[in-house]
Amino acid sequence: MRNPLFAVSALALGLAATSGGFMVRAHASAVPAQPQYEGQGRWDEPPSEYRDAQRQGFHDGIEAAHRDFDHHSRKDADDHEEYRHPRVERSLVKDYRDAFREGYGRAMHHLRDEEHH
Repeated sequence: MRNPLFAVSALALGLAATSGGFMVRAHASAVPAQPQYEGQGRWDEPPSEYRDAQRQGFHDGIEAAHRDFDHHSRKDADDHEEYRHPRVERSLVKDYRDAFREGYGRAMHHLRDEEHH
């Protein structure tokens, strides 16, 4: 024969743990999260699979976007000297440019969203 007191205690403990979990989740969701991209970290972090030339392009794109945004410029990513003439090996130019556009786009998106809040 099972102890009914044990069953009730176990049930109460399970409900308390579950409701406590909801409280933690509700509290955690009140803090605004940094937008994430494709399973990556923060908006300003290049994807983990990027190689050196891509990481450099990504960061150069972010810097270019910051300059454009600060100067109220209407440039696009491909209007920048770093984009047109990247300082990487010829075989890495496409990777650099793709990452530059990605960094530029993320930064512009972030800066515009930040401006509206």
